[in-house]
Amino acid sequence: MFGIIVGTHGKFSEEIVTSCEMICGPQPNVRAVTLVPGEGPDDVVKKYEEAIAALDCADGVIFLNDLFGGSPYNAACRLAANNEAYGIVTGVNLPMLIEMVSAQLVGGAYNILALMEQAAEAGKNGTQLFHASTMGDDEDDDL
Repeated sequence: MFGIIVGTHGKFSEEIVTSCEMICGPQPNVRAVTLVPGEGPDDVVKKYEEAIAALDCADGVIFLNDLFGGSPYNAACRLAANNEAYGIVTGVNLPMLIEMVSAQLVGGAYNILALMEQAAEAGKNGTQLFHASTMGDDEDDDL
């Protein structure tokens, strides 16, 4: 099993995990880590270490962060730089998190690099565009 840690600025991580659980049910091997005003990277590293200790991380950890270069990302880098079983993906969104939760259910041997690619692809595919100008006349009846 691999652990999933969602690390973000503010309460975003808690809320996206809650949203995921509304869709997928309780997620015992997922943790939300927040960076709140007054905290710095050292505080987030400590929270990450506590989350790792509470999770089943036998096959590694995937950190899903909000922003590349932000404090939650930088704190994750400090841990991932010393452990090849840890990986980081930025731009966390709900499709990405659901994909990783689903990957946990598959079981078997996990490859953290493959999981990172899978997470990034799900995040990209979860971003779609819609504008009224792209609708055809016969599509109006479906709305």
